[in-house]
Amino acid sequence: MNQENLKIINSFRRISLITVIAVYFLILVGGVVRSTGSGMGCPDWPKCFGSWVPPTSVDQLPLNYQEIYLAKRVEKNENFVSMLQNLGFSQKATEIQQDKSILVEEEFNPVKTWIEYLNRLLGAVIGLFVLLTLYRSIRLWNLDKVIPILAGFNLLLVLFQAWIGSIVVSTNLLTWMITLHMVLALVIVCLLLYIHYRSHRLAYAVRFSTEKPNRLFLVLGLGFVLTIIQIVLGTQVREELDMVAFTFGNMLRGEWIDHLGLTFAIHRSYSILLLAIHLLFIYKIYKYSLRHASVFKWSQILVIVILFEIISGVGMAYFGIPAFLQPIHLLLGSVVIGIQFVILLQLNDQKKITTENSGS
Repeated sequence: MNQENLKIINSFRRISLITVIAVYFLILVGGVVRSTGSGMGCPDWPKCFGSWVPPTSVDQLPLNYQEIYLAKRVEKNENFVSMLQNLGFSQKATEIQQDKSILVEEEFNPVKTWIEYLNRLLGAVIGLFVLLTLYRSIRLWNLDKVIPILAGFNLLLVLFQAWIGSIVVSTNLLTWMITLHMVLALVIVCLLLYIHYRSHRLAYAVRFSTEKPNRLFLVLGLGFVLTIIQIVLGTQVREELDMVAFTFGNMLRGEWIDHLGLTFAIHRSYSILLLAIHLLFIYKIYKYSLRHASVFKWSQILVIVILFEIISGVGMAYFGIPAFLQPIHLLLGSVVIGIQFVILLQLNDQKKITTENSGS
């Protein structure tokens, strides 16, 4: 690897890493939007109350602003329903048509409006970072064509995510759309991490000595799949929580947990299983004498993050669901996925190395 190519790779690695961090920050801010109930702070998209700079007072809006933006959302939802029907999702289309909550238009709240607006601004900035990642990746075409191709696909995925965000707004935070929005965010994170890791592998060998990468990969792979399921369960718990909060008029937070259903009970107990699997994983790494390998260091960080994730969940369950803990809980869960994915990439490389060595 000559110095010029190494310089190009390292420059790309820096911008791709910044993009990953920025996406994680957006996930945190998205958690703040949810925890403060600001998701419908802007009733339209991409503008906010028809303007690129939202109002600060209801006096800046027409008297019938709720009817105006409700009509716009209904029109957009009709187009979305038609698209779902054409794609064969007739049941989902019917659910949206029959969901009366979509027709509820919130009153203007300047705090919620600006929280949601800042969330959108941050999303636009991250879109620029993703575009810059694609631009920088073009210089790597002669070294690894996969990187710019994936960077281009990631840009398309981010644009699709932005469109899904607009549907989330138009459907008044429809539950399964929020879950889809979260899962897509995790896909974007993993894709960006893979792009960053692949560029790192261009310049530096990522190897460690073990003859049993398959077992490690399977254990952590199971943990990865179960963590994704746990996050999906968490979004469903959050949706139940929103309904409970609405029932209580956003008061008496200490009683909300008692009114959650079976999903919350599974989500809470499930975390112990996840911790056990990851403790088993780190034990096996220790057993295979990998204490000085980078995968062991990442595994230690992973277990620590999982512990903090569990602690934040316990804090919400026993202290009346403090609003500040909700975005932290969401962020930690997303970080767990990212660390797992990076370790799986390292283990997968080692599997290839082991296969090549055994073949020779």
